[in-house]
Amino acid sequence: MVKGSKVLVVEDDAAERQGMADLLSAWGYEVEAAPDGVEALEKIPSFDPAVIISDLRMPRMGGMELLKQVRDSRLASSFIMLTAQGTIEEAVEATKLGAFNFLEKPVDTKRLQVELRNSLERHESERQLEIAHRRLRDAGILGSLVGRSKKMQEVMSLIGLVAPSTASVLIAGESGTGKELAARTIHQLSPRSSKPFVAVNCAAIPETLMESEIFGHEKGAFTGAVERRVGCFELADEGTLLLDEIGEMPVATQAKLLRVLEDSKVRRLGSKSEISVNVRVLAATNKVPEEAVAKGQLRRDLFFRLNVVNIAMPPLREHLEDLPEVVEALLQDLNRKHSRSVSGVDDDVLELFRRYSWPGNVRELRNTLERAVVVCRDEMLRKKDLSPGFGAPPRPDVDDGLRLRPGMPVAEAERRLIYETLAFTQNNKTRAAEMLGISLKTLHNKLKEYESQPQG
Repeated sequence: MVKGSKVLVVEDDAAERQGMADLLSAWGYEVEAAPDGVEALEKIPSFDPAVIISDLRMPRMGGMELLKQVRDSRLASSFIMLTAQGTIEEAVEATKLGAFNFLEKPVDTKRLQVELRNSLERHESERQLEIAHRRLRDAGILGSLVGRSKKMQEVMSLIGLVAPSTASVLIAGESGTGKELAARTIHQLSPRSSKPFVAVNCAAIPETLMESEIFGHEKGAFTGAVERRVGCFELADEGTLLLDEIGEMPVATQAKLLRVLEDSKVRRLGSKSEISVNVRVLAATNKVPEEAVAKGQLRRDLFFRLNVVNIAMPPLREHLEDLPEVVEALLQDLNRKHSRSVSGVDDDVLELFRRYSWPGNVRELRNTLERAVVVCRDEMLRKKDLSPGFGAPPRPDVDDGLRLRPGMPVAEAERRLIYETLAFTQNNKTRAAEMLGISLKTLHNKLKEYESQPQG
C-alpha cells in the first residue's frame, strides 16, 4: 500500500519541509510539499493526496483551518497534524474535526511510519466505501450483494452505514439468503478490510471440539491435543470473525464467548494466561433470534451483546423482482469458475424461476444455475439445461419412493427418508435439513453415523 501512495507535506519551515519530503520519498511515497495551507489547497485538487501531514502553526493559513477546509470540501480522507506547541485542547479539537492523529515535534519516525500506514488503510477503506455507495446508487450492487428491490436496498443501505464502525452485528435470515455474503461485505467496506476475515460455522463443528476451534488449545490440554492450536479469535486478530449459526453453539461455550467479547481477551484451553485480541465479531443465525432466546438456545445476555445492529436478510421469494440481476451476477461468477461463457437465461427459464418458491433461497438458485452452466452447450440457458423435474412439487407417492414395508425398523425408515430428501435437494444439506425439520448439525451427525455403519 505504501509504494506510490501520495502524501502532501505542509510545513512553513523550509528545512523541516524538505527533510520530511526526503524521508517519505525514501519510504516509497509520492510526495508534494507546500509552505502553508493556502498553497496546500491549491495543490490538493490536482495531486489528490491520500494523506496530508500538516504543521499546526503556519502563516496565512494554519493546520487547523486547512483541516476544516479539507473536511468541508471532502478533498482528502486522512490528515495527520504536527506541532511543536501541542496542547490537549488542540489535539481534541483536531480529532473532532477529523484529524487521524496528532503528533508532536520532533517527530518520532517509527511512530510516523506506523501512523502513515494506518492513515492509508483508513483512506482506502473510505474510498472503497464511497465506490460501493456509488455502485449501490447506480446499479443496486454492494460488494457481492445484488438487488434493486426495496428490501435489498434497505439491507445494503444498513450495511453501508454499519460497515465503517466497530459495532457487533447480528445477521438473521433463512439458510441460503446470503448471510455470509453480507458479513463479508461489512468486512470489505470496513477499516479492517486488509486484515483477516474468518468464518466459523457453529453447526458444522462437533460439540466436543467447539471451544478448541474458537479459543484454541495448548499441547496436552486434552486427549488428542498433540500440538498447540490457535483459535479463531487469534486467527482473526485485527480483522473480523463471523460466528455463523450462533444458535447451534452450546450454551456453556456461549458463556465463555460472552466473556471474550466483553474483555477482548482469550484463553486457550489448557493455558493459564490470557491473550489480548482486537476482533470485530459478526454473528449469523437462520433462527428467529428472539425465539432462540426464548427456547434457551441463545443466551439472552449474548444476544444483547451481539445484537447491537440487526440485519434481516429477506428470503428470495420476497424479492423475486431482483431475479434478473441476481441471475446475471451468479452467472458471471460461475462462468469464471467453470471457464464458460453463458450470457443469460431465456424467458421461459426466468418465468419458471419466478414461479418457484426457492426454499433454499439464493444458495439454491446458485446450485441450480451451476448445474445448468456445466451442461449448457449454448450461450443461453434453457429449460433443457435444468435438472429434470426442476420446480415440480415433491412426489405424492412417498411410500413407493422410500420403499417402506411393514415391520421396517424406524431407524432404517429414517435413514431412507434422509437419503431420499438429499437426492431430491441434489445433496443440498441445508435445504434437506429444513425440509426434514432438523438442524444441520443433526443431519451431519446422522450421515456420519450411516457412513460408519457396515454395509449389508
